[in-house]
Amino acid sequence: MFPVIVIIIVAASISVLVFAATRSDTLRVTRSTVIRASPEQIFALIDDFHYWTKWAPQDTEDPTMTRTYSGAARGVGAISDWEGAPSAGKGRMSITESLPGLGISVRVDFEKPFKAHNLNRFTLEPAGSSTNVTWAMEGTNVYMTKVMSVFVNLDRMMGKHFEAGLDNLRMIAERQFTERSFPASAWQASERNRR
Repeated sequence: MFPVIVIIIVAASISVLVFAATRSDTLRVTRSTVIRASPEQIFALIDDFHYWTKWAPQDTEDPTMTRTYSGAARGVGAISDWEGAPSAGKGRMSITESLPGLGISVRVDFEKPFKAHNLNRFTLEPAGSSTNVTWAMEGTNVYMTKVMSVFVNLDRMMGKHFEAGLDNLRMIAERQFTERSFPASAWQASERNRR
């Protein structure tokens, strides 16, 4: 009986590994939201890595996260190296395209928990007094994530990360927009009334 169980387990494991190998080599995740702020205000929060600590989920959720900055202060050539908990890993982000008020492209190179490379694109589209913001990622679907995708919906799992980031970005951009739209005394009165 024991040899039969072992054979079944080995056969099932091999089947999963073979099936995982057939998964796409490219991983894509896209999420969008509407933010009540101008494209320029939102652009400033994405185009400068120093602001990412206020809205990027890996920064806000991981108290061990550390970042160092090099290259340009913002825009093309800006670089941020990070290291955090095992889930956040370690790697480097570089801004490769910066179109004021329109969009930003960020290359992300992971060293840990495994080597992977992806490109994140943030697209900003005016919509009246608001902005449609899309965060799209396309990258290497490494074998480890292919195996994970057999058991877990990666779009749903990673999408939560993007949704949290966009929600944080929305809160910061809308708060800045509101603070700039009213005189200080009116803003303070508005905040008191909301409480």
